[in-house]
Amino acid sequence: MTHIEYKYLYQINTPADLRKLSVNQLPDYCAELRQYIIEQCAINPGHLASSLGAVEIAVAVHYVYDTPEDKLVWDVGHQAYAHKIITSRRDEFVNNRKLNGISGFPRMAESEYDAFGAGHASVSISAALGMVKAAQLRGEQFKTIAVIGDGSMTGGLAFEGMNNAGADRTNDLLVILNDNNMAIDRATGALSGYLLRMSTSKSYNRFKQNLWSLLSHIPPLLRLCQKAGNAVKHGLLQNSNLFESFGFRYFGPVDGHDVKKLVQTLTALKSIRSPKLLHIITSKGHGYSPAEQNLTVWHAPGRFNPDTGERIKQPSDADRYQDVFGQTLLELAKADERVVGVTPAMPTGCSMNILMEQMPDRCFDVGIAEAHAVTFSAGLAAAGQVPFCNIYSTFMQRAYDSIIHDVALQNLPVVMCLDRGGLVGEDGATHHGVFDLAYLSCIPNMVVAAPSDELELRNMMFTALQSGVPFAIRYPRGAGCGVAWRDKAFELLPVGKGRVLREGSDVALLALGKGCQFAMEAAQLAQEQGVSVAVYDLRYAKPLDEELVAAVGAKFDHIITVEDGSLRGGVGEAVVKMLADKGVCKRVTTLGVGDKFVEQGTVAELYRECGYDAEGILKAILEKK
Repeated sequence: MTHIEYKYLYQINTPADLRKLSVNQLPDYCAELRQYIIEQCAINPGHLASSLGAVEIAVAVHYVYDTPEDKLVWDVGHQAYAHKIITSRRDEFVNNRKLNGISGFPRMAESEYDAFGAGHASVSISAALGMVKAAQLRGEQFKTIAVIGDGSMTGGLAFEGMNNAGADRTNDLLVILNDNNMAIDRATGALSGYLLRMSTSKSYNRFKQNLWSLLSHIPPLLRLCQKAGNAVKHGLLQNSNLFESFGFRYFGPVDGHDVKKLVQTLTALKSIRSPKLLHIITSKGHGYSPAEQNLTVWHAPGRFNPDTGERIKQPSDADRYQDVFGQTLLELAKADERVVGVTPAMPTGCSMNILMEQMPDRCFDVGIAEAHAVTFSAGLAAAGQVPFCNIYSTFMQRAYDSIIHDVALQNLPVVMCLDRGGLVGEDGATHHGVFDLAYLSCIPNMVVAAPSDELELRNMMFTALQSGVPFAIRYPRGAGCGVAWRDKAFELLPVGKGRVLREGSDVALLALGKGCQFAMEAAQLAQEQGVSVAVYDLRYAKPLDEELVAAVGAKFDHIITVEDGSLRGGVGEAVVKMLADKGVCKRVTTLGVGDKFVEQGTVAELYRECGYDAEGILKAILEKK
């Protein structure tokens, strides 16, 4: 990386300072922002490539619009680092995604410049439209801008928002479509092909550039000619314009890395009332060669050397759970032709790319469309396949109705694999997968399992395939426990049956999933203090092992449950109810995530904060002694 001297970076503390620069100074400021983001992310990892690609967008919007009075809504905060730095958080950026630091995503509670929180995709248009209508109702005058990526446009919510917005021609809403042909992985689907045709039509783009050069500095004339321009677009593209069919005026495509052109374009559009969409073309990772060459890896690369681009990997003796999933899925697919894989735009993140590379016809990336992924899986199951639908726990929440109506109610054999279950660390409150045990366990016909190690995940996938019922497996992010699992013969795990991990006589720990690891560590620490602790792996949140819980209730006066998830509606509450129903009135301590949203930090910090790491469990053991 070629280093440049910071001339403007430390002069710009707010968008008001930014507007004091001349348009000709903006490219240099963009270069400084990009360098600062790279330098900081090299030592404090974050979402790099997306934010590098959106630097000019952030600068141009804050330069043209009067933020925070005008409302800027980002769709997913991956692309908003430049926005944060411009809006009074440059110095705080060194603590981005750290415990007690700033969030990696826009948050309303953090800054008046964050008009809306942005942790999940496809929300920006709906939220921005709500702000437009609120302004009309309250008689307020402000502009509203939604910045959405082409990957997020595959989500149904984005189209629902557009459909509503386009129906009211008085809406003063600008949607900026940040088109880089990427989500985390390469964008897929018909929309991606459509946008590519629009951006690569040489005849249309030549016409558009000439027209904008003549008219962009005369907004009234631009508005007058826009309808005629639409007809030319339709003819040159040999297709109707998708966005105009939703009632939006379409402008573009425009080079999203030409900040001066963006400022000129946004200035021209600012006075045009009615819903409008500006289609801009960017490249993810722009301005940093290593990121440009491997976009998926550099979405969130971890620590790296900013000069060489060499990634600094943390050594681990254990395989990641996602790789156990990916390799096991491939083995199951080879052995059983019914097995297929489904993922909403996360093939690399969940390691379904392993199946995709060897059996592309048996694997489906449906784009960022979680509800569709689940209902599509239900359709596959209804026709005789056994789909393994892998969605991160936090994103599965978006498909809840589909799980209930399309899978569980019809008792279809869809295997829902929830990656990133439990606390996930630096991504914070929007990404922790702590609600899945509660929201899945209350659904009839569902089996809900949580492996305590890599081999358990492998065998739970095999068990799910054989079960013939709706089956959810949730497992944590990152490295496992180091348990050997490769080339192991598959073992059927009886549904609803737990196991004994450690015998003891004083206190019983009933743990699930990741909690088993902490429970075993705590039991060893307790033994060193003269307390004998038994540890049980429940394996299944539903059906709960009634026989095991009853036996524990009969033997122990002190029972502690441990789960990496919400206590409300969780396994601990189910254990308490089961004991109460049997008339066994024991003192039970439930450890897990309390009734709150957990902010960002390392997973070790957050486990400690929530009180169910080994030290937290030991404290509960000794208090009950």
